[in-house]
Amino acid sequence: MKQLLMKSLTLALAVAVWSVYSTVSFAAPKSVNGEITVSGSVTVDGQNAISNATIFSGSTITTGSNSSAIVSLGKLGKIELLADSSLMLKFGESSITGVLSSGKLQVSNMSGIATTVTTKDAVVIADAAQSNVFTVEVACADTLATTISGLVTMRNGSIDKQVAAGTDASVGIPSQAGCKPCLRPGGVAAPLPLAGLGVGALVALIVGAAGAIGTAVVVGTGKSGDNTTIGGGIVTVSPVR
Repeated sequence: MKQLLMKSLTLALAVAVWSVYSTVSFAAPKSVNGEITVSGSVTVDGQNAISNATIFSGSTITTGSNSSAIVSLGKLGKIELLADSSLMLKFGESSITGVLSSGKLQVSNMSGIATTVTTKDAVVIADAAQSNVFTVEVACADTLATTISGLVTMRNGSIDKQVAAGTDASVGIPSQAGCKPCLRPGGVAAPLPLAGLGVGALVALIVGAAGAIGTAVVVGTGKSGDNTTIGGGIVTVSPVR
């Protein structure tokens, strides 16, 4: 009888331990890791990266000139980092969070995955109710977000701007003095400040402008039927009728 009681107590204790262990195991969050594919010079946390290496949450990925990296996150989506870019990337079971300090990336996130990319100018937030493909670019003095498919929101302080598929939005001053001009879809290159030009370049600009004005005047006065308007610093020559 005593032996039977001891066996019963041992069995009960074993069941209790297994139950506690199972509960802890199921409650613990599953580890999510990524896999990187590199082209050219790419580092992860300052160390040279190779393709098919594992990427852990919290890693900083940096690409060199003419280099790129793709981080595959399985069911979460993937991140493509273009040349001359630096990204601190965090991810979990249902989230992707990136801090882009320079360069450009493209994000593809699956539906149900909360995804944000933060820059010095704004926070770009993907619509978690659907899958999205979008790019974020950090230039000298601004941030540009372009939505390829889905919907994202660009947040600047308390101001939110929705960026639908096929559109873009920017925050900052793209023509700020000292920044390189950049040509973007639907936009024009930011003008170079005259203060940054040398004497030779200024002379060339003045000579070129004088030649253009002289040509316009000749065209405008060569035919009596032309309608030439000079005003506001802009010369408009109408076609000959």
